[in-house]
Amino acid sequence: MKIDKKLIKELVDNLKEFELTELEYQDGQTKIKVSKVTRGVEQSKTGAVVSPNKTVLNTSDTSDGIRVKSPIIGTAYLAPEPGAKKFVEIGDKVKKGQTIMIVEAMKTMNHVPSTNDGEVKKILVEDGQPVEFGQTLVLLK
Repeated sequence: MKIDKKLIKELVDNLKEFELTELEYQDGQTKIKVSKVTRGVEQSKTGAVVSPNKTVLNTSDTSDGIRVKSPIIGTAYLAPEPGAKKFVEIGDKVKKGQTIMIVEAMKTMNHVPSTNDGEVKKILVEDGQPVEFGQTLVLLK
């Protein structure tokens, strides 16, 4: 089997860009798993699968506003727990890095941070809805 170094580099770059600790990719019989190890700190495992849907990955149109996208495939939750206050509502002002929702993947709750300062214009997913990697979750103005 020939090792695709370009694909591995791309997975490592995605690991850093989306602040994940582990990323797994499978294409037929080929399975690649990359992990980040932090010395001296015990980490919980996070699993993610890269979506092969290139149309989702390349959507970067900002004509409607600033798009906050899902860093992984999973289930979106708008509040920290059932019945709790939502992280953000339409019209809320958010700061870069503020948690806007959670995407659960493999029983791990992954906080999705705002990529910019702004005001929530639209929330494009429902609570408990499955989401794809790169899918727009929230529009900011």
